[in-house]
Amino acid sequence: MGQHGEKARGALLDAAEELFAVNGIDAVSNRRVAEHAGTANHSAVAYHFGSRDELLRILSTRHLQETNRRRTELLRSLPADAALPDLLAAMILPWVEHLASLPVPSWRARFVSQIRNVPSVHAVSTDAAAASPAMEELVRRTHAAAGNVTPSVLYGRSSILGGMVLSVCADYEARVQDGVEEPNWTGVGYFLIDACAGMLAAPVTHPGDFLAQPSSVYLL
Repeated sequence: MGQHGEKARGALLDAAEELFAVNGIDAVSNRRVAEHAGTANHSAVAYHFGSRDELLRILSTRHLQETNRRRTELLRSLPADAALPDLLAAMILPWVEHLASLPVPSWRARFVSQIRNVPSVHAVSTDAAAASPAMEELVRRTHAAAGNVTPSVLYGRSSILGGMVLSVCADYEARVQDGVEEPNWTGVGYFLIDACAGMLAAPVTHPGDFLAQPSSVYLL
């Protein structure tokens, strides 16, 4: 694909991310994405991506290689007996650092929060994140470091944490855009690390199977 084609493709991805973040996935048509990208070709999404599902798949995993590289780097720096907060930092900080690197306004956190409501797309992005060897190791070691918490409770807590991290980041991204907050993504990251560590390792007062299937704080 030539330089012009790559530029057009990038403009479509940027336009789609913004529109989906603000309006939701189902409320935005391919034609509206094309118009927002500044093209008169209303079939541009089909031309560049083949289908809407492919657009969403590419958009949802757009920066995954970068965050996985950073996650691997942080994981390699950890000692064998790393504490729970340090393991969570290796999991969460690459995502937060990526958000901090984006211009203001940015839409990434709000877009990723939206795709959690689209099961097929969310499954693709979560599977892609989980396939990272670094993430697999971090999940295993994080659960082991949580202490005497049963797997079923860990799965339930992890599913809550995934939504919590994305919701906090999406809300903060909007507040930065509105000028309510001065950007301090590092502070947000460590707040989330502390909150996640506290929840994962909290005492269990009533054992039960909130979730039967494994889940984790998978982030893009």
